[in-house]
Amino acid sequence: MALADGSLWPGRPFGARGRRSGEVVFNTSMTGYQEILTDPSYRRQIVVMTAPHIGNTGVNLEDDESERVWVAGFAVRRASLAPSSWRATGSLDGYLGERDIVGIGELDTRTLVRHIRSGGAVHGAIVSDGGSAEEALTLAREAPDINAMDLVGEVSCAEPYDWTESVDPAWYPLAGQAGGGAAASSDAPGTGSRPAPHIVVYDFGVKRNTLRLLAARGCRVTVVPARWPADATLALAPDGILLSNGPGDPAMLTDVVANLGQLVGRLPIFGICLGHQLLGSALGGSTYKLKFGHRGGNQPVKGPEPHVAISSQNHGFALDGAGLADDVEVTHTSLNDGSVEGIRCAARRCFSVQYHPEAAPGPHDATELFDRFLDAVRSSMAGGG
Repeated sequence: MALADGSLWPGRPFGARGRRSGEVVFNTSMTGYQEILTDPSYRRQIVVMTAPHIGNTGVNLEDDESERVWVAGFAVRRASLAPSSWRATGSLDGYLGERDIVGIGELDTRTLVRHIRSGGAVHGAIVSDGGSAEEALTLAREAPDINAMDLVGEVSCAEPYDWTESVDPAWYPLAGQAGGGAAASSDAPGTGSRPAPHIVVYDFGVKRNTLRLLAARGCRVTVVPARWPADATLALAPDGILLSNGPGDPAMLTDVVANLGQLVGRLPIFGICLGHQLLGSALGGSTYKLKFGHRGGNQPVKGPEPHVAISSQNHGFALDGAGLADDVEVTHTSLNDGSVEGIRCAARRCFSVQYHPEAAPGPHDATELFDRFLDAVRSSMAGGG
């Protein structure tokens, strides 16, 4: 493995053999590597895991968060080639190999992560086909700048579609119970005494668990492409809009921000990760690139709640709270660096968080935000504004 700054990081290949370049980032999650691999927010990135042993629980199709693997490469300290889990249907090595994803193991990830923390995110390359160190360095230095790419256009759906799959109650035992994951049993679309809220989800790189959690709460879910026009969205007669996570620099999406500006204030809106940054931009804010980003399932966030939430995060950019409109309130901040983690505009019925309340992987501390969103939606449906 080579970085564009000239440093070389020897290791042993696993997965597919080949040559791949991308932005090198690190994730501090202890588990959930399959969900990370299939998260569209990692488009064109080489992900370094800080946990020392990866792959011991194998893989299974249930844990995929999208239809494919999105990472450019995968770097670990030690890759387990022999999984041991009752849920496993294959090994990580085989999973990556079948999907043409290069991996590198036996890597000094501890030193590499400290290197990235000191110097910031950097482009790099993995060469596992017998190429030379010089070839790896050339590939790293010539890697295209992903921050100048329309990555959302690469991961978003091409046409609208409906989503109906709910969460597995084995992992969300309170789903469908009042107060623990809003009433899927009584509010399922087409049943119960109350109409099912119709939620339109803008797909900037949405994860399946976001859609499952909406379905579990009795919503009728329609997913639309990232650049679906505002008037076409309103023609679908939604009761609320969710802006999903996704990859890349939000400053590249000025057309998307302008489109969202036509929806803000029309009905309740909830933004997650990139969706948070885009909503903030539509409310007058701006964004900036973090030195090495926040990626992992152990990120502390302080909000108006009496407790600190441990959140799942995956972003390389953040919202600058200084330029937000006067009626926008910063509600959550990172306890690691003080960056903005949540905003709210009560007058225009919208709020957003930088972190991932859907987890997958990570803690479920923030899943109640989906309930908060649907409380606003149902209030609006009842004429409460």
